[in-house]
Amino acid sequence: MDFLQEAAILLGAAIIAVTLFNKFGFGSVLGYLVAGVIIGPWCLGLITKVDNILHFAELGVVLLLFVIGLELQPSRLWVLRRSIFGMGLAQVLLTGLALTLLGLALGLPLASAGIVGLGLSLSSTAFVLQLLAEKKQLNTLHGRSAFAILLFQDLAVIPLLALLPLLGVNETGPAGTGILRNVFTGVTAITVLVVGGRYFLRPVFRWVAATGSHEIFSATSLMLVIVATLLMDMAGLSMALGAFLAGVLLADSEYRHEIEANIEPFKGLLLGLFFIAVGMSVNIGLLGSAPWTVLGLVASLLIVKFSVLYGLGWIFKLPTPHGRTLAFVLSQGGEFAFVLFSAATVYHLLAPALTDMLILVVSLSMAVTPLLFQINERWLKLWLDEPQEPVFDRIDEPANPVIIAGFGRVGQIIGRLLRLKHVSFTALEISQTQVDFVRKFGGKLYYGDASRIDLLRAARIEQAKIFVLAVDDVQASIKIAELVKTHYPKLEIYARARNRHHAHMLIDLGVKVFVRETYFSSLRLAEQVLCGLGLPQNEVVESIEKFRSHDEATLLKQHAFHYDETQLIQSVKGAAEELQSLFEADLASQNTEPDRRAGNDHR
Repeated sequence: MDFLQEAAILLGAAIIAVTLFNKFGFGSVLGYLVAGVIIGPWCLGLITKVDNILHFAELGVVLLLFVIGLELQPSRLWVLRRSIFGMGLAQVLLTGLALTLLGLALGLPLASAGIVGLGLSLSSTAFVLQLLAEKKQLNTLHGRSAFAILLFQDLAVIPLLALLPLLGVNETGPAGTGILRNVFTGVTAITVLVVGGRYFLRPVFRWVAATGSHEIFSATSLMLVIVATLLMDMAGLSMALGAFLAGVLLADSEYRHEIEANIEPFKGLLLGLFFIAVGMSVNIGLLGSAPWTVLGLVASLLIVKFSVLYGLGWIFKLPTPHGRTLAFVLSQGGEFAFVLFSAATVYHLLAPALTDMLILVVSLSMAVTPLLFQINERWLKLWLDEPQEPVFDRIDEPANPVIIAGFGRVGQIIGRLLRLKHVSFTALEISQTQVDFVRKFGGKLYYGDASRIDLLRAARIEQAKIFVLAVDDVQASIKIAELVKTHYPKLEIYARARNRHHAHMLIDLGVKVFVRETYFSSLRLAEQVLCGLGLPQNEVVESIEKFRSHDEATLLKQHAFHYDETQLIQSVKGAAEELQSLFEADLASQNTEPDRRAGNDHR
C-alpha cells in the first residue's frame, strides 16, 4: 500500500471516529484510539506497518511538549505554585509509589515496576481538560485542582523521559563510567541549548520576522523544535526534553503567540496520528486471551488512583463532592504513558509483551472515564450529596443609590464611572472567580446571586434609586428583571441586552432603558471604517445617526410580533429595504444639489 492510500485511510478514519466520539461526549483522544484499533492489524487490517507510523507520529508528542513549554511562563507557575507543587507533586509520588509496590507484588523488577508505577500515575491532559471544558467545570474547585495536577504531571514527564536512557545504559553497559559519561553529555547538551537559546533565539526570530514571510517564520519555528530534539537525541536524552526546553526559553518572548499559532496545526494533526498509531498497536488479542487479567489491571489502576486522589482532596480540604469528582476525572491513564512505555521498551527497560498489556490497560481506563464521570454526575451526586446553598457574602454597608447586578466587563465600566463621580453603589456578582479577580485589583463587590430576594433586601434595594442589570446570561438577566419588577415595580431598571431578542424580552417585563452590549461599539467602529475610506466626517456622522434612529425605531416596532418568526422575518426584510431606500434618496439629493446651485448661479 502506498503512502497516499495510507494517508487517505488515516484521515478518513480520524474524521469519522473523532466526529462521532465528540458528538457523544467521549472526546477526540478516545476517538483517535478507536479509529486506530479499527483500521489496525487486530481488526480490519487496513494498515499493518504500525512501527513506521508510530515513529513518525512521535513528532506530535514533541510538538505538544514544545507548546506546553511555551505556555509555562514563570509568572503563571508562580501563581499556581501551591496547587502545582503541593497537590500535583503529592499525587504523582503517592500514586507512583502505590502502583510501584503493586508491580513489585506482581513480580516486576524494581526499575520496571518504578517506570510502570510513575507512568500510570499520569493522567490524560487532553482528555480531562476537554471533558471539563465540555461540562463547563474548568473554573470549579475540582476543575482548578485538576488543572494544577495535570500541569505538574506534564512537567514530571520531562525528567522521567530524560531518566530512561540513563537506566537503559545501566542495564547494557558499564555501570559507573557509562552513567557519568551520559550525565556529563546530557548536562552539556542542556547547557548549550539553554545558553544558545537565550542569546540567539530572539535575534533569529526578529530577523526572520523582518522578512515579512509567514512561511519562513513557520519553517523557522519547526526548525527550532527539530534542532532542539536532535541535540537531545545525540546526547542520549529524550527528544521531548529538548522541545520542552526550547518552548520554555520562548515563553516570555514577544513572538510566543505567533510561534504557537504556527505550530498548533502541525501539533494537532501529528498528535492525532500518534493516538491512531497507538490504537493500531493495541493488542486486542490480549483482551480475548486474558480478559480477566486485563480487566483486573484496569480496575486496580482506577481504584488506586481514585483512592489517592480522593485522599488528597480531603487533605487539601476540598469539599467532598469536589474531591470525589476530582478523583473520578483523573483516575485514568494518560497519553504520556504511551510515550513513556514505548521509550522504555526501546531502552529494554520493559518487555514488549508487558508494554502491549500496559497500553491496552491505559486505553481501556480512558474509555471508562466518561462513563464513570456520568455515573458521578447523574447518580452519586443525587444519592450522596446534600443540597447545599452557596454561602454568599454578608453585605455590611448602608444603602446606596445604585445597585449593580453583574460585575463583568459592562458592570465594571459603569462602576468605575460612578466612583469617579463619587456616586456610591453596591455591586453583586455570582461568579466567585470574577469576585476574586476584581478584589485582587482592589475593587469592592459582594459574592451573591441577584436573583434571590433575600440578598436584594440585604443590599437594601428598597432604598435604591436605580438598579443596573449588567448580567451577561440572558436567562439569568430575565429572571432578575422579573423578580425586581414584581417586588419593586417603581424601581427603574437600566439593563444590558445581549441582542434584539433579549431586548424584546426586557420590554415584555416593562424595562424601558436598555443598551445592546455591542451596539454602540459597532456603530463607532463603522464610523471609523467609513472615515478611513475617505468619506467626509459630517456625512459619516449623519449616516450613522440615521442608521441608529431607524434601527431603534424598528426594534420597538418589531416588539409587537417578535414571537411570530414568519412576521418577524418579513419585518426584517422590509426594514432593510426601507433603510436602503432612505440612503439612496439621500444620495440622489446630494447629487442634484450641486446642479441646483449651478443653475441659481447662472440665473
